Amino acid sequence: MSLQTVLVIDDERDIRELLTITLGRMDLQVEAVGTVAEARRALTENTYDLCFTDMHLPDGNGQEIIELIAGTCPDTPVAMITAYGNVDAAVNALKAGAFDFVSKPVDIQMLRGLVRTALRLAEEKREGGAAAKATGSSDRLIGDSPAMQQVRATITKLARNQAPVYIAGESGVGKELVARLIHEQGPRASGPFMPVNCGAIPSELMESEFFGHRKGSFTGASADKEGLFQAAQGGTLFLDEVAELPLHMQVKLLRAIQEKAVRPIGGRDEIPVDVRILSATHKNLGQLVEQGQFRQDLFYRINVIELRVPPLRERRGDVPQLSAFILKALSGKSGESIGQLSAAARQALDAYDFPGNVRELENILERAMAMCDGANIEASDLMLPQRGAHAAHAEAAPAGAGHAPSPVAASPTAEDGGLDDYISNIERTAIVKALEESRYNKTAAARKLGITFRALRYKLKKLGID
Repeated sequence: MSLQTVLVIDDERDIRELLTITLGRMDLQVEAVGTVAEARRALTENTYDLCFTDMHLPDGNGQEIIELIAGTCPDTPVAMITAYGNVDAAVNALKAGAFDFVSKPVDIQMLRGLVRTALRLAEEKREGGAAAKATGSSDRLIGDSPAMQQVRATITKLARNQAPVYIAGESGVGKELVARLIHEQGPRASGPFMPVNCGAIPSELMESEFFGHRKGSFTGASADKEGLFQAAQGGTLFLDEVAELPLHMQVKLLRAIQEKAVRPIGGRDEIPVDVRILSATHKNLGQLVEQGQFRQDLFYRINVIELRVPPLRERRGDVPQLSAFILKALSGKSGESIGQLSAAARQALDAYDFPGNVRELENILERAMAMCDGANIEASDLMLPQRGAHAAHAEAAPAGAGHAPSPVAASPTAEDGGLDDYISNIERTAIVKALEESRYNKTAAARKLGITFRALRYKLKKLGID
């Protein structure tokens, strides 16, 4: 079996020798050159499994090398060697197609991890492994609309490198699923995928959660604890709702991302970490930067590449396919036959705007399966609020026009809880009252409420009523 080959391009002899020795000990065959011209000649005469290039070269720059390899040898991962703290150069390299970057002075442990990841990616591309993974994983990203086809194609491209990706989109569009697919289709698929909701961690615990702590570093620290960065070692750290990070944590997070190292609370030394950062929020992060609520330097660091996931109202053609998929999954969970949407139910879904997107569609169909009699789901079982319908649909149904009334009349929303909480409170009050009046006989309570026993059982579970 022939050795895997690496091309090193750097005008500093010390760096060339360091990389040659280090990579040679990893059983790699290394060719080292010092100029763009020599690199062009080497790339013309040979093929390589991996390439390292410095940013500043005597007769050009590393950006030329990245663009050359991207055009002629797209399966060869390229890592940029940058000066310590030169974030702008690293970001530009990643945007141009670099796999990752290495800062001078070179950290040997980090370098070895990067090399293993890059070579795994190159091998998967040759064997078609990434494509095979993409086929299986993307089956969960339902929809054949042009918008979703574009999202899937972008995911495949993003999985090839290590650039930080910012996933933008409204609540409920499936941003975490997109992040998982980027992870699963890339060379880090065998490593951990660590999702963290930044808005769910108390501010005073954030540093410990992200970076870990040492025993005795504060009251209650009875043992060493590793942080999320260390737990994601070799894999992907997904920062969901990243806009919720307080400013003091944004500073610490920026340093951890730039230096690829973390220092646990109470620790003396920094620990190198090899993780890919993916982030998401439903808020307008650019607007928050302008308002001074989110650091501009962190924004540029995590937003090297932006992927927008479209809301459901922009891909209405996917609703039937999504509905069929969700109903099949719900039937599999409950062991009941797959619910079928009537023509009127399909029409009602088509006319609805889905402010809660795919997550809301899942909730609507789960509720409808519990409410329907038999296998057919009618429009009335969907219980769609009027406020989400198209304006055109509302105008097309004036009073007395012969259209069926909406299953649930528009109700005022609670000041803080929103429509869902408002409806849940009404349902909870009615169900508890019916149970009390029927002495907790559920069959009698369901009859009193005018719903099936199955529907009552579903609602008791949903509302947490014992």
